[in-house]
Amino acid sequence: MSRSNEPTPINLVFDEPPQKKKPPKHLADFSPEERREFAKENGLPAFRATQIANHYFSHLSIDPNTWSDIPAEMREKFAEIFTPQLITLVRSVTCDNGMTRKDLWRLHDGVLVESVLMRYTERTTVCISSQAGCGMDCPFCATGQAGLTRNLTAGEITEQIVAAARTCASGELPGGPTRLSNIVFMGMGEPMANYKAVMRSLRNITDAAPDGLGISARSVTVSTVGLVNGIEKLTQEGLPVTLAVSLHTPDDDLRDTLVPINSRWKVKEVLAAADAYAEKTGRRYSIEYALIRDINDQTWRADLLGRLLKNRNAHVNLIPLNPTPGSKWTASRREDEAEFQRILESYGVATTVRDTRGREIDGACGQLAAAELAKP
Repeated sequence: MSRSNEPTPINLVFDEPPQKKKPPKHLADFSPEERREFAKENGLPAFRATQIANHYFSHLSIDPNTWSDIPAEMREKFAEIFTPQLITLVRSVTCDNGMTRKDLWRLHDGVLVESVLMRYTERTTVCISSQAGCGMDCPFCATGQAGLTRNLTAGEITEQIVAAARTCASGELPGGPTRLSNIVFMGMGEPMANYKAVMRSLRNITDAAPDGLGISARSVTVSTVGLVNGIEKLTQEGLPVTLAVSLHTPDDDLRDTLVPINSRWKVKEVLAAADAYAEKTGRRYSIEYALIRDINDQTWRADLLGRLLKNRNAHVNLIPLNPTPGSKWTASRREDEAEFQRILESYGVATTVRDTRGREIDGACGQLAAAELAKP
């Protein structure tokens, strides 16, 4: 984007991986109060931070030439201080007649991340990345196969969202201008392993203008593979976002392999933390379940999952696996998918099969970045 346009130790879960050079500070890295202090540290009146935040969050503007309430001779300086360029668009690919668009972004240090914008009849959703790569090491996931490069800053996360909102407002998607209505933290990375930056990003999303985008917390989904300490912290934040738990199997034996963090927190511990979140927030949580042929799609696993969830405030999203090139993992047969859903519903568990958008554009997280890195 141009201006014009062994188990993981618990005490390491929220640590920042080493970086050679940190990204420049951006107003989205700070709380509203911190933004004003940042302005004063740079020799500017505090109210200038609020003005720039209003341009950024309310008007989605990163072009200082449009900042009419800022003296013309100061606009470029203010832009350099408050809104330095953090992400640059490498390329976009589309499918579904243009209604699904995947963007590949290059960060200041050359790292690549992805976001996906999806327009539906009743909403427009962006799926964003919170890390470059992922350290959770799930073997069926393209991002997990790549490993963790580094955490993203709150500014880098927020920039993906603001860029998507700008795309919607400018009418670039078929159907004309629309409003970005939903954000899901289901792109590259484990959000709970980058907790501080993700929380700042959530505040940027939900704070009212001019301090944020003013999007309801109920329209935001935060996923996790089951970092219980992260779920417990989120429970105390007072942000009623939708919690999505990537469970993928109800039994610990298989989950230790599919989701290695399970060696730290077992299925029952993860569900107990999710139950506590639901009780505190009043929000039903989501169980994400990627159906993998002959691995986790057996009827006995559906039966076990149904028994585990039948009295819980949970909804199951069955996800036909989007296989990655060269992977031994592939999607379940349609008849097995249907039977799995039938069994869950027989226990009274609300279940849907997720719309598998983006298959023809390397829709699984990490595939587009991997393809770019593989170029000569």
